[in-house]
Amino acid sequence: MKFLIVGLGNIGTEYWGTRHNVGFRIVNELVDSIDAVFNEERYGAIARIRVKNAELVVLKPNTYMNLSGNAVRYWLQKEKVPVAQLLIVVDDFALPFGSLRIKPKGSHGGHNGLRHIEETLETSEYARLRFGIGDDFSRGRQMDFVLSKFSGEEIEKIPERITQAIEMIKSFCLSGIDTTMNRYN
Repeated sequence: MKFLIVGLGNIGTEYWGTRHNVGFRIVNELVDSIDAVFNEERYGAIARIRVKNAELVVLKPNTYMNLSGNAVRYWLQKEKVPVAQLLIVVDDFALPFGSLRIKPKGSHGGHNGLRHIEETLETSEYARLRFGIGDDFSRGRQMDFVLSKFSGEEIEKIPERITQAIEMIKSFCLSGIDTTMNRYN
């Protein structure tokens, strides 16, 4: 079976290490863990990897966060991957830092990347793996917060949480969403 795994983030060195780019960071580690590499292709960087009997097309869109749906739609169609085999890896300030939640569908929750994917695909019924970035910001300052860097204490905890996220991605592809939710949520 073939899956499209999409890590959301923004391209450019000014965004590297920000909370909003944790989706990129997770898929980078996934691809590195299998000694594969990303290649620049249309609408983003693509890596093709195998996890046991599953073929994973891993995408980091180069469309910037707010236009992520264009890249997702293109690669779903190009690779002939059904939406049921799509997993979006995304930051979420509604979850405490380091929390990981996987679900089969849901609202965009104010996240502009998810909003654009939902509008472009005309559905919110796609799986998402949410990485909690916390909500330590004052009213009206959420954009500054998501584009800020992680604290030193948070940076120390990130590798273990990314390892867990990678296990969740593999479980989604090999065992399905229900088993993965039961095992990890």
